Amino acid sequence: MRGPVIENFPKAPGVPRNIDAYMKRVDDAYITDAYHSLSIEGYRVTRDLIKRVRTGTGNPDANEGDREQRNAMAARGYWLAYQSVQGSVRRVVGGANAGAVAGDDHRAWYRELFAPSVTGGILKPGDLASYRNGPVYIRKSMHVPLNREGVRDTMPALFDLLRAEAEPSVRAVLGHFIFVYIHPYMDGNGRVGRFLMNVMMASGGYPWTVIPVENRTAYMHALEKASVGEDLAPFADFVAGLVEKRMAGEPLPPVPKGNTGRF
Repeated sequence: MRGPVIENFPKAPGVPRNIDAYMKRVDDAYITDAYHSLSIEGYRVTRDLIKRVRTGTGNPDANEGDREQRNAMAARGYWLAYQSVQGSVRRVVGGANAGAVAGDDHRAWYRELFAPSVTGGILKPGDLASYRNGPVYIRKSMHVPLNREGVRDTMPALFDLLRAEAEPSVRAVLGHFIFVYIHPYMDGNGRVGRFLMNVMMASGGYPWTVIPVENRTAYMHALEKASVGEDLAPFADFVAGLVEKRMAGEPLPPVPKGNTGRF
């Protein structure tokens, strides 16, 4: 599956010389990334909510209504996870092996993503300690993720491959695809998969890339073709197109003042 990625992707810019400038651009992408990644998963979030949980002025436990609380907790968890991911990105652009960093850190991203659910008593700390212990299904997909034994066999293999892979573009595209193909967690796989993609992007100096919620259907169809049809080309082309726009100076996708509803 490496061929379609290498054929479609622009050449990697190379590890940035100015690490602080690169990290500032990653930090600047947070509100946009949080809005679109959470919206892809069906949460109803706004720019204001994302800002409030970031500054600590929002209290997810105090929101009225189950849906509002769920959205606020997801936004708060995303902020906590994003900070952890930023630490991983800094290690990668500082010269650490990207696959090794992701192998070491991805569980921490996941734990932070759901930390507010632990604080709120919805989940127990032990629920976030390891990969899933039961089956999981993807809505509107013919792909059935691996069983628990398969998860435990393939996750170490994935990170072995990422550690050994020479091409940053291949790490990014296949890292994301194979992670969500395995679906190691009961929830949060898409968000962690997109984090993984961008950490791998950093290893080649590619810009932080946001998948717009408006492109959700094309994104899901491309992943479905890769998962069910074993055809990675549409997904590689989809991600490459977004990266090319960012490298050409196109701004991040907009974040509306309100929300666009749930998918």
